[in-house]
Amino acid sequence: MSVAPRGILVTGAAEVATCAGGLRRGAAQDDPAIAAPGTAVACLDGRIVAVASEPEARDALAAALVGLGASSDALDVIDATGGTVTPGLVDPHTHLLFGGSREGEVGLRQRGASYLEILAAGGGILATVAATRAASDGELLAHGRRWLGEMLRHGATTVEAKSGYGLDAATELRLLAIAGQLAVEGPADVIPTFLGAHAVPAEARAAHADPNAATEAYVRIVIEEQLPAVAAQGIARSVDVFCETGVFSPGQARRILQAAHDRGLGIRLHADEMAPSDGAELAAELGALSADHLGCPSPAGIEALSAAARGARPVVAVLLPTVPWFLGQEIREPARELIEAGVPVAIGTDFNPGTSPVPSLPLAMSVAMLRLGLTPAEVLAATTVNAAAALGLADRGALEAGRRADVVVWDVSTHAQLPYWAGADLVRVVIAGGRQVPVPTR
Repeated sequence: MSVAPRGILVTGAAEVATCAGGLRRGAAQDDPAIAAPGTAVACLDGRIVAVASEPEARDALAAALVGLGASSDALDVIDATGGTVTPGLVDPHTHLLFGGSREGEVGLRQRGASYLEILAAGGGILATVAATRAASDGELLAHGRRWLGEMLRHGATTVEAKSGYGLDAATELRLLAIAGQLAVEGPADVIPTFLGAHAVPAEARAAHADPNAATEAYVRIVIEEQLPAVAAQGIARSVDVFCETGVFSPGQARRILQAAHDRGLGIRLHADEMAPSDGAELAAELGALSADHLGCPSPAGIEALSAAARGARPVVAVLLPTVPWFLGQEIREPARELIEAGVPVAIGTDFNPGTSPVPSLPLAMSVAMLRLGLTPAEVLAATTVNAAAALGLADRGALEAGRRADVVVWDVSTHAQLPYWAGADLVRVVIAGGRQVPVPTR
């Protein structure tokens, strides 16, 4: 038995920041596109029908309801009085699914161990790989639901979810399948990414005395075994590679990403996180959707991204400021330089168990404002319309007619207070895919 359609009308907000007008870059990233006072947002059948004055929005919604054979008054009114309305947030970079946790590494770092030293000793990513391989599907699914609920409670209606803690075909496919199941379950939309080239697994290291030979052998496994299986599964939308000194070289990343592109998958990179590694240059060369981390891009890398932004294939710079913040590093992603170079900037959490156990995108927004010097409007664009572009999603990230109806009502009077109240629970109402959803509580 079908359910009669009902509309949603969000009214009375002190401010409606629409982020309308497409991808933001340069000075335009500082424009939140504030709607006129009295603006309402009308939603029906999973889409935004109108963003207009309340009478106009009501009329548009009534006409749309009648067009679907429903009563013109079949709608729910959400009173946003005193609040701010924005698009649902988009987290463009997370490692959502994993087993175990790595709180013990905090002490190691405090005693001077580096990220790559912990990895070389079998910790870091490899420790999580072991825990993830040992976890059941049920355990991973419960984990994903828990943390998606936490992200939704902080306003994220779209969450990218990487594999990468399997490093073998069977576990990578399991992680992608669970991410796909979470996407079907909702209410948050989950965008799966294949990250088989996240590290070299222990078995490859054990099989080759030469670390370079081990890495090369694993690259062949990713290209010849894992990628075909991932493409046949049909869940992952894109492929990512950890292109970094001591992990995968630009040449190896190019081969993996070219093979992914040839199979019709989008391409993304972990680039220049800890040292210049030609990752930004490679992202621009290949026309990647995004170059992520960018803690230490070279001047040539920034210029390559700037040139791409001036051309037909802009690459979104996805900055993950809670990583150096959590690790206690002095690294600061060159956000201002990128924006001034015309590169579109997005912000993500990099939610993961080792270097950024941060499920709150608003907290990442606060860190971006305080450590990277972004304005509140730049941060909002970075977590809505630009973050959607980093995932290749043109149907969300802004409050415009025809877009996916992802809307958040915040318990503050202006978007400028979203990163200002650092760590606060500010979400009043979440609409995801056109449905008002209960905001999960602890």
